[in-house]
Amino acid sequence: MAFKEIVPAVRTNDIKYAVRDIVVLANEVAKQGKELLYLNIGDPNLFDFAPPKHMIDATHDAMLKNLNGYSPSSGIKQAVQAIEKEAEKKGIKNIQDIFVTTGASEAIDLCLTALVNDGENILTPSPGYPLYTAIQSKLQTMENPYFLDEKNHWQPDIEDIKKKINSKTRGIILINPNNPTGSNCKTETLKQVIDLALEHNLVIFADEIYDKLLMDGEKHVSLASLNSEVPIITFGGLSKNYVVPGFRIGWGIVSGNRSYLNEYIEAINKLLRARLSANHPEQYAIAPALLGDQSHLDVIMKKLTSRRNMTVDMLNAIDGISCVAPQGAFYAFPQLHIKGEDNHFVTELLKATGVVVVPGSGFGQVPGTKHFRVVFLPPENVLEKAYKAIGEFTKQYFDKYEK
Repeated sequence: MAFKEIVPAVRTNDIKYAVRDIVVLANEVAKQGKELLYLNIGDPNLFDFAPPKHMIDATHDAMLKNLNGYSPSSGIKQAVQAIEKEAEKKGIKNIQDIFVTTGASEAIDLCLTALVNDGENILTPSPGYPLYTAIQSKLQTMENPYFLDEKNHWQPDIEDIKKKINSKTRGIILINPNNPTGSNCKTETLKQVIDLALEHNLVIFADEIYDKLLMDGEKHVSLASLNSEVPIITFGGLSKNYVVPGFRIGWGIVSGNRSYLNEYIEAINKLLRARLSANHPEQYAIAPALLGDQSHLDVIMKKLTSRRNMTVDMLNAIDGISCVAPQGAFYAFPQLHIKGEDNHFVTELLKATGVVVVPGSGFGQVPGTKHFRVVFLPPENVLEKAYKAIGEFTKQYFDKYEK
């Protein structure tokens, strides 16, 4: 009897992850011998960035002490205490629970899974990190994107959010600083989001994984510091601020009025217990990272600011491209002023030049607009080569496809 083809679950049909999906094409182009310039993955360790030595030493010592088994489901005590101290320093009060996870990604997945039922929805920023839409596709929830306003330095469009809230809306996601735009939310914007959450009984998911990577004297305001009553889960982690994305260490901080949160916190903890624990020895890097020497951030931000400036200047000098200056993280989200689709532009760019960027459609965008995301982590000589190639290609693209 012939074995039939295995049919995957329908919940996987709409899962896309543009940041990694573009690599499939890049690998095909690389086989042809073309040099590739990778501006697609936000991994600082691929370039001239390294974590503080005291973090590595702490992890190494933990492994030598054979702290290599399971940890408590919510994380080791000293890590949780350090996260709490850091949260209080940021002004977060009324903390109800803290848990350490396998990257902030797992925290996000667990918290959405514990909240949303079939047919319900979470307001998700567009542009925004594609993990959120991938998780919601897996959970088979309804898509409910709200737009960021490119003309207002990519701030969340509060009026658009108001229009999108409906009887099935359970929460709202805010990524601040934002991936892919690099925007930093103004305090007034954050307060308006809180007001909407209070009015409509929404949980706020505050993704603040890039909170220490800000330029031009910008200050980060943690959303949960502005209100101690509304249910807020603040996501953080070591990956970006402390240059260890491969450690896969993140966390969630639940704050707000306890009476609103009891059952939800227990639901999250059921899932935490079921998956046993996050990476154990790497958790010993959390306290040294958060409470120790922060001088590595000055070195990082000096490099990133210079590379951001080059990115904005060179991209804005290209006819057909405009770029709002990012204020944080290490991403820019330039707009393509073309008639065609950004997927086509990015594909042809890769095949012609070897420059790997990610199409804006992979992050969401206002209908009718076209963008691509660049990561400006590489050294300036690499960025300069890539942006010159983009400029030359864009001229050719307009001549070939846009007349």
